[in-house]
Amino acid sequence: MPTTSTPHIPHRVLVIAAHPDDEEFTIAGTLAHWIRQGAEVFTVICTDGSRGSNDPDCRPAELAVIRRQEQEAASAILGVRQVIFLDYEDGTLQPTLELRRDLTRQIRRFRPDTVVCGDPTMRFYGSGYVNHPDHRAAADAALDAVFPSAGTRWIFAELLGEGLAPHDVSVVYLWGAGEPDTWVDISDTIDLKIRALSEHRSQVGQDWEALSQRIRARAAQVAATCTEESGTGPTRYAEAFRCLILRRPTTGTAA
Repeated sequence: MPTTSTPHIPHRVLVIAAHPDDEEFTIAGTLAHWIRQGAEVFTVICTDGSRGSNDPDCRPAELAVIRRQEQEAASAILGVRQVIFLDYEDGTLQPTLELRRDLTRQIRRFRPDTVVCGDPTMRFYGSGYVNHPDHRAAADAALDAVFPSAGTRWIFAELLGEGLAPHDVSVVYLWGAGEPDTWVDISDTIDLKIRALSEHRSQVGQDWEALSQRIRARAAQVAATCTEESGTGPTRYAEAFRCLILRRPTTGTAA
């Protein structure tokens, strides 16, 4: 499989995630790197995050407000231009036509050259982690929104009445892919990734040192995998993707 550790730098990026904190756990270092190179990044969060606690005293409506605030704070640290919350109920997200329409709307609205989402085919990782069904649902709907919905005039024709013309996405980056082929060096942005993730206090607690060690260890493992696959790789830390080039990007340069 061809691999690269020097992917293109997007011009405009739309991230589609299921929950507040998903992008900070997975791809925040890449987003910070792209933003430093001049990219504009926008984020769509599909659910309200209201079920992200097992505390019997938790009130889901209050947690949803907290998690929105946490996401906005984290995104500000990374330099994300805007966060859009679709507010589907947390924990029961489905890849419905309604969700696909909502995501198509955002793609046509922001007109990104690059969309970043999860890999909907990944149900589990190894023998110790089952992928959350919301993750798979958001990613499934995201890819269907990218193609064919966003670029096809008469799919969701009602969006034309909102002034949203068809738009073709050039590149899709899938995080959490079982067989990644693209690595982004985040050695100079991992501190921003950890700072952004630490804003999600309702999810990660207050032990910043343990969080930092966990994130650095994972990113170092990914960087080592890149070196094994391609013969060269990031200096210390990386994030991995499967990259789908739907049409050759016309903006951005090599990393």
